[in-house]
Amino acid sequence: MPELRRATPTDLAAILADLPAYWGDRDVRHLHHPMFVREFGDTAFVAGTVDGYLFGFVAPAHIGYIHAVAVHQRQRGTGLGRHLHAAFADAARARGATRLKAITGPANTESIRFHERLGFTACLIPDYSGPGHDRVVLTRDLP
Repeated sequence: MPELRRATPTDLAAILADLPAYWGDRDVRHLHHPMFVREFGDTAFVAGTVDGYLFGFVAPAHIGYIHAVAVHQRQRGTGLGRHLHAAFADAARARGATRLKAITGPANTESIRFHERLGFTACLIPDYSGPGHDRVVLTRDLP
């Protein structure tokens, strides 16, 4: 398993330059704002030479929010996504989080199934992101 480290602006640039290798043909550039590396860098993890990454933060309500997590296509199926989640859960718990939360679209069944395998509960919330923009909210208590 590649070593995890804090994400840097250089890592973010590498991710953005190779976005299809993580996300396929989906345009998710908007999820990659530099603040996740610059302002929430202590909960932004990168594996190896950007084999995978997770950007998150701990909200004031003691919720560890997983904003974006992706594994490069060359590393899929290795357990790296699970490893990134575990590191974030530890960091969030250390900052007082009692729950984890992630949000995705209903069509992203791969993400929903992945999170459910990690113990998250999925709940479809109509209009979560505005009228006609349903989302699946994934939550898990931190022990």
